[in-house]
Amino acid sequence: MRIDGVFSGGGLKGLALVGAFEELERQGMVFGRVAGTSAGSILAAFIAAGYTAAEISEILSDQDFGDLLDRRHALLPLPFMKWVNLYWRMGLYKGEALEDWFTERLLEKGVYTFGDLAPGRLKLVASDLTNGKMIVLPDDLEKYGIPADSFPVGRALRMSCGIPYFFEPVRLFTKDGDAIVVDGGVLSNFPLWIFDDPNGKRERPVIGLKLSRREEERNPRKIHNALDLFEALFTTMKNAHDERYIQKDHAKDIVFIPMDDVKATDFDMSDEQMEMLMKRGRDRTRHFLETWRFTSLPGWRPVKVV
Repeated sequence: MRIDGVFSGGGLKGLALVGAFEELERQGMVFGRVAGTSAGSILAAFIAAGYTAAEISEILSDQDFGDLLDRRHALLPLPFMKWVNLYWRMGLYKGEALEDWFTERLLEKGVYTFGDLAPGRLKLVASDLTNGKMIVLPDDLEKYGIPADSFPVGRALRMSCGIPYFFEPVRLFTKDGDAIVVDGGVLSNFPLWIFDDPNGKRERPVIGLKLSRREEERNPRKIHNALDLFEALFTTMKNAHDERYIQKDHAKDIVFIPMDDVKATDFDMSDEQMEMLMKRGRDRTRHFLETWRFTSLPGWRPVKVV
């Protein structure tokens, strides 16, 4: 059964997406096109490169995520120097180790640039803060005077996964000057719209994997101080565009995976926690498929869950 897939951001919460992919694959789903933001972009890129769910699970279980956090060495080994680096570098970690890891894993499947993938197979979302706009990679690279086919997928992944202030932003050198690019979740954390044609139609079913509860299941935020206010402000801004789209009768095509108890930057989680997240993704997806019916295409029938 051929479908398209769109995966949301969420940092290390994205391990639940791998569990969801395992269940979709087990039920005979084959992805034609895939897209994602931040953590979702990693899964999308690995699927586009040809990784199976079992292979991705093995890669993640063997990886010490702490090794991907590469601080810059300060001239003076003083505690406050990391905040000096944060001010000038705009991130606690360089992000180079993360990009290298992406590149190495993709090369194992013979993928280095977008030209190594079928046209339209993979779309990643990032945020251009210099020009104040969303970027869909590789589609929008030509607007910057950058050949899309020769652009490294690993670099695009780092752009899409560049959590602000956590990783240093990517400086994209363009024909009009530098552009500072960060995590796509700043502007669209769940780009379910990405495979719609100009009339809002789809050529095949699209299943979305979203790391959150349904809107009607969420509790109001409690805001007691400035930090609570900032978190609520940032969350509202990054989700507003996507939530408005979801309300347009698309929620029925989304697997919602609650992640209230997990931090996006929990890079030192245990093997047990990782397995718990993947199991949550599997269970939620199995429950979703029991009732899912894609009605936008003629002749479509419910999936028979096995």
